[in-house]
Amino acid sequence: MMKKTRPTVRDVAALAGVSVATVSYVVNGRDNRIGADTRERVLAAVRDLGYVPNSSARGLRKRRTERVCLVIGSLGSPVQEQLVRDLHAAAEADGYGVLTLIVDSPAHAAHAARLLRQGLADGAVFFDSARHFGDFGELARGRLAMVVVDNSVAPDGFDVVRTPEYEACGEALDHLLAAGRRRVAFLGHRHDLELGDRSARLTAYRDALRRHGLRPDTRLVGAGADSRVEGYRATAALMALPEPPDALFVASDRAAISAIWAVRDTGRTVPADVAVLGVGNLEEGSVIRPALSTVGQRQIDFSRVAGLLFERLAAAEPPAAREIVLPWAFIPREST
Repeated sequence: MMKKTRPTVRDVAALAGVSVATVSYVVNGRDNRIGADTRERVLAAVRDLGYVPNSSARGLRKRRTERVCLVIGSLGSPVQEQLVRDLHAAAEADGYGVLTLIVDSPAHAAHAARLLRQGLADGAVFFDSARHFGDFGELARGRLAMVVVDNSVAPDGFDVVRTPEYEACGEALDHLLAAGRRRVAFLGHRHDLELGDRSARLTAYRDALRRHGLRPDTRLVGAGADSRVEGYRATAALMALPEPPDALFVASDRAAISAIWAVRDTGRTVPADVAVLGVGNLEEGSVIRPALSTVGQRQIDFSRVAGLLFERLAAAEPPAAREIVLPWAFIPREST
């Protein structure tokens, strides 16, 4: 039995009675000079033959893959999901597809860098993954369009997006401490504890305590922000201490919501007995009771991040490295 061959652009041209160039103009959306009747004949031939443009061949001719890559530390939080949605929306508008690489270790970063150097995509957004990479400049010099969302990286042939986490977290902690809270615990992501003084959230916590004349208590600092379950268990352990905390600063809203449940399950109330502060400004935090006080963007929106990437891709020559700030704020609600 003969294998059915895939229809080609020449087959479409022959059936429609037009040139190959005309078919190319129509299927690539550059048909403003093509008559309506001709356009309809081409589209009818495409449908009848089941023709699908060969994006790989087109990419080779253009020296483009028509793909962008999201290089992200993890998936699952609403903040990350919003970034994915905004990047997909911008990519679709420009005719690009989106690939995702999860990078949560230096080994994964080395693998991702190798793929990107080999031409996996035309551009990339790095989010919650920069700490695992060494030199972004090498990737940028390879003509990869790049946007890095990180507070510790300097723009060097690529764009950097910063978030003033330290300042916003400091304001929120000052609010807690000025209200008389004296045993404030910190539940961070595991990478916060690994980074130590390079973690904006942990450093904001330590500095706020010092500003208010308090010495950090190592028994009140630990991991617990990476999942709801971790947040609940870590809070339960803190509440079982002989001198439990009277406030919790939790480095993610998801875990902070679990912390509220754990506090309640010990018979205590929020915020009368224990104040709870999260990070992220997830919509869920605004509808629970008590509503969660938090730190983050007032409106979670990464369209500017995606816009930077596609501006780079559209430019005839790489633009100068840019730096923008996504504003963060302390958003007080009922839990503090």
